[in-house]
Amino acid sequence: MKVWIDRINIFMKYKDLLYQLVTRDIKLKYRRSILGYLWSVLNPLFVMIIMTIVFSMMFSHNIENFPLYLFCGKMLFDFLSVSTTQAMTSVTGNAALLKKTYVPRYIFTLSKVTSCMVDLVFSFGALIIVMLFTRAPFHWTFLLFPLVVVQIYIFCCGLGFFLAEFNVFFRDVQYIYHAVITAWMYLTPIFYPMESLPSTVQFFIKAFNPTYYYIAQFRDLVYYGQLPGWRVFWGGWLIAFVMLAFGLWMFKRKQDDFILYI
Repeated sequence: MKVWIDRINIFMKYKDLLYQLVTRDIKLKYRRSILGYLWSVLNPLFVMIIMTIVFSMMFSHNIENFPLYLFCGKMLFDFLSVSTTQAMTSVTGNAALLKKTYVPRYIFTLSKVTSCMVDLVFSFGALIIVMLFTRAPFHWTFLLFPLVVVQIYIFCCGLGFFLAEFNVFFRDVQYIYHAVITAWMYLTPIFYPMESLPSTVQFFIKAFNPTYYYIAQFRDLVYYGQLPGWRVFWGGWLIAFVMLAFGLWMFKRKQDDFILYI
């Protein structure tokens, strides 16, 4: 218990640094951009329009309000993809600072995932525009979306810690992960309904694809206007905390050796 109290105290000591790192990442992303933060709304909208045109011929006849269905899945998966990719290089990218002074290594990884979560919150503006444009009903369950955002944020933190630690010792993981995330996207029911897949593939996705739990919950709240099933809801929390515990364990296990490899 004392160990966890000490860790919390250390985190609170560096919370201002975390805030500064997150602020820096957001400012750097939109620096010299005329539209600034508006791109957080426009960019997912443009991508959604293009993907709707591309995939509508294949899947839209089976899905009512295909643009909203697509956007609900795409915005969450994009957060996972971008946040974990940036988290992967968070330690090696701050090598100069880590060599000069002591800073908890995990702060850099946490800042990358947190700054991407801010972008995810901004993209809800694009989601509302899609709902208004397609005349989708606003269900009261929409207000429960933070429950899903927190789950996927915890999961991405855990995966980010693991990837950041792995990337310090094996730089090729950056290229491997790019292929993994592409395959992961197509194995997630973003563009297509789960029911269109064979039963064996459905079982595989539900059993081994964590993003299914978060996208299914989000669609229930926003698209279908209903509460998620207990299996999907508690499964999402369980996967998130297991991933966080695993990622932290891997990160803490090797963090003292980072300085020798960065």
